[in-house]
This record gives sequence, C-alpha cells and structure tokens, in this order.
Amino acid sequence: MEPLLVVNNIEVIYHNVILVLKGLSLQVEEGRIVAVLGSNGAGKTTMLKAISGLLKTEDGKVSDGSITFMGRRIDRMSPEKIVRLGIFQVMEGRRVFVDLTVEENLIAGGHTNKNTRKMREDLEMVYSYFPRLKQRRDILAGYLSGGEQQMLVIGRSLMANPKLMLLDEPSMGLAPLLVAEIFEIIKRINEERNVTILLIEQNARLALNIAHHGYVMECGRIVLDDTVEKLRENADIKEFYLGLTAVGKKSYRDVKHYKRRKRWLA
Repeated sequence: MEPLLVVNNIEVIYHNVILVLKGLSLQVEEGRIVAVLGSNGAGKTTMLKAISGLLKTEDGKVSDGSITFMGRRIDRMSPEKIVRLGIFQVMEGRRVFVDLTVEENLIAGGHTNKNTRKMREDLEMVYSYFPRLKQRRDILAGYLSGGEQQMLVIGRSLMANPKLMLLDEPSMGLAPLLVAEIFEIIKRINEERNVTILLIEQNARLALNIAHHGYVMECGRIVLDDTVEKLRENADIKEFYLGLTAVGKKSYRDVKHYKRRKRWLA
C-alpha cells in the first residue's frame, strides 16, 4: 500500500531567494507516529507548512518535488482544501483565540462540520482526553496556563476529525510533568482514534518514546532515518543533538548542539 503522506525530494524557497529545504523526502505510513528531530533552523516548521499549504501566507513555495496525500498531489492546493482532505497543523507557540472561551475555540476547530449532533459528540470526545478543558469550558482561552493552551490547540485539531495531525514542538515551554501528560494523550489519540501523526520535536527522548519511525533533519535535508529502536541505539544520536551531516560525519558548526546533549539523554 502507498504511504498516507509522501514528501518527494521537495525544495522550498522564500521570496524567490532563500532556499530552505533542499531535496527533502520522507514518508508517513497510515496509523503511525513519525517523529522529525532537528535543531532550530533545520527547516522542520517549513516542512510542515509545505505540507499544510501555509507557505503561501509567508511568500514561500514548493519550487521543486511533490507532496502527495492519499495518492493526491497537494503541494499546489490551498490550505482550505488541504484541511478538508484531513490534514490539520497544530502550530508551535499555542496559538489560541484568546478572546474566545475554551468551548468556542473547540467549536471553531470543527467549523467544517455542519451536523450539530456530531459537533456535540466531538466536543465530548475532546473532553474525554482533556478533562481539564471541560472544567474550564467557559473560561477565556487567554486566561489558561501554557499547558492548558497546548491541550486546547490539540483538542481543537481533533474537532476537525483529522486523518493526519501535524504537531510542531508540543513540549515547548512546558513543565516536565505536563509534557509527559500531553505526550501520553498524543499516543492515546494515535492508538484509539487511528490518527496518523507527524511530530516535530527537539526533546528526542520523548519523541522516540511514542513514535514508530524517526527522521533527523539538518540544514534543510534529511540526514538519517530509521525505526525508533535503532535510532535510540545510534551512537551519534546518543552523543549529539543533531551532529550529523549527509556523509555521516559530525558537524562542529554550532557549539549549541553539544550544550543540548543533556536534553537528548535526560
């Protein structure tokens, strides 16, 4: 069977000048969690925006290669059409509608669903994963804690009944206990709802604990991919936070890679 998502040798350019992705390829099998690891600036978020169609809002475009979803080419589609196909991106930074209540935010996520009964069923489904949101359903989203806002944006994406959820740095800025809770819920959503997940994450241990397959990005390219079991045992992955080049040597350009080693192994 063809993978659910195929990113085939894409190049992404901004403002017709800045080349960010340089022949990037990956595949996501249906029903799986695929983690993409990489340092800041590797091009991970750009890759997600290429898939979701949001590059167009930032004067970016896929200038070469192709992206297919369920056998259909989507890199030339509008973001609206891509959402309707079943792809939903959860942006980094917990972008909630701060002047709407928790429940209004969730309803906004299900805007493509015109069936009132189904909308109510979906709300209860989201509340079953995030009971805290049900307790705060009438609170303005701007007054939620960072962890609650992260729960809200994931819940809002579930309201769209996605086939593929794109998660961008869900652990960013959260306390360790909250991060563990959210990652456990992500795993449950994958197993219980059969939602395929493409996960961008710098906390390698957390990502590899719930994923089935992993990719490593550096400088706009995939430099390594394997099952998570083999990635966990890879000596270079253990030693450095993305210190690989395409020829398998260690990159010493960014000393911050080495400062991040403790985060890899924590």
